[in-house]
Amino acid sequence: MHYDVAIIGGGPAGSTAAAMLAKAGRSVVVIEREKFPRFHIGESLLPFSMDAFERLGILKKIQDAGFVVKHGAEICSGCGEKETRFYFKDGFRSRRATAFQVTRSEFDKILLDHARECGALVREETIVTSLDLSAGSTSLSIASADGSPETITAGYVIDCSGRNSVIGSHLGLKESYPSLQKFAVYAHFEDAQIPEGVDGTLTRMVRGEDHWFWIIPLSSTKLSIGVVMDTEKYKSLRSTPEQVLERFIRDQPLMQSRLLGSRRVTKVYASGDYSYRNRTLHGDRWLMAGDAAGFIDPVFSSGVFLAILGGEKAAEAIDAALRSPREARRLFARYERHLVKVMGLYLKFVLAWYRKEFVETVLAPREFFEVVPAVNAVLAGNMGKSFSLRWRLWLFQLIVRLQRIVPICPRLTLVPRS
Repeated sequence: MHYDVAIIGGGPAGSTAAAMLAKAGRSVVVIEREKFPRFHIGESLLPFSMDAFERLGILKKIQDAGFVVKHGAEICSGCGEKETRFYFKDGFRSRRATAFQVTRSEFDKILLDHARECGALVREETIVTSLDLSAGSTSLSIASADGSPETITAGYVIDCSGRNSVIGSHLGLKESYPSLQKFAVYAHFEDAQIPEGVDGTLTRMVRGEDHWFWIIPLSSTKLSIGVVMDTEKYKSLRSTPEQVLERFIRDQPLMQSRLLGSRRVTKVYASGDYSYRNRTLHGDRWLMAGDAAGFIDPVFSSGVFLAILGGEKAAEAIDAALRSPREARRLFARYERHLVKVMGLYLKFVLAWYRKEFVETVLAPREFFEVVPAVNAVLAGNMGKSFSLRWRLWLFQLIVRLQRIVPICPRLTLVPRS
């Protein structure tokens, strides 16, 4: 069996790439190890993905699914003294005022089914057992749920296998971010008291001294709750994920009030040391996209955004390479430069998030030169292409550095009052 493109993984990046390539008339096979729908974290989308959904012809399907329409985000101090809200409509040169809070099991299935409808062959409950990535052609040995082995060949391969990063692991390309050794525990809660109106749709982040919470509304009564801490902190607690989540919620009055009367309706999931990158994102006949290319951190909800972006750009590069094979190396290098640049922008914000002065600055916004709307735009998925946005971000970063030395903004303990 030979295909123009074989895609490893049917998540947002793989489904996006498969749909685009199939619509372009390419023969595509998607190898997905699980059976959809399946539980997944990363439920908050960004407005800049909405244009991609329109290009894919899937925006209406997402709208009709009844997901919560998201209007922005809120950041709160763990000490309860400060909070600030970012509404997407107020972002620098904003084009989209809303996104969605999605249940990933439903959202991912919509994307994968759409890839099928576009003409891609989807093989669920199938794993890649070995790879041959020679310059002349590529082959994948696969095994379905019943254990029967097969071999397929393809002109090109896109690795969208998530944090398994099949090609990255196969070639030994994965490396961690030394300063982002984090651990997360998370679950869904039902019967929560969620504010009505626009503010009830916001992603909320509660920044404590050595940890932070996310609160994502998935319906009018259901919340996704998670807490992120250093991996060493989690190990030192010597407790189960359930005990850790209960302990952190119990110790944070703001979280207690948000979850008053609610009940946990899923098991408590745990994930650690998930921040990594690959030394290169392309080879002669392959590309990486989505979490397979790298994952930074759950803060700022960049995961699905980068997956959709990577899937779309990878599909464009491979479609062009199929038309002009001699241009493949240049096209793939350009794809990598673009993706690395966008990931680098979010990496800067993530690293800053774990510094106290960044939180103090964000929680005391002062409006001048449209710096606050510029930060808002990045949190909405603006990739910072224009100089007018970049210099405002530079100014913001300068203010954060000064805050480390001189208290331009009020100092915060981030520790709850006893």
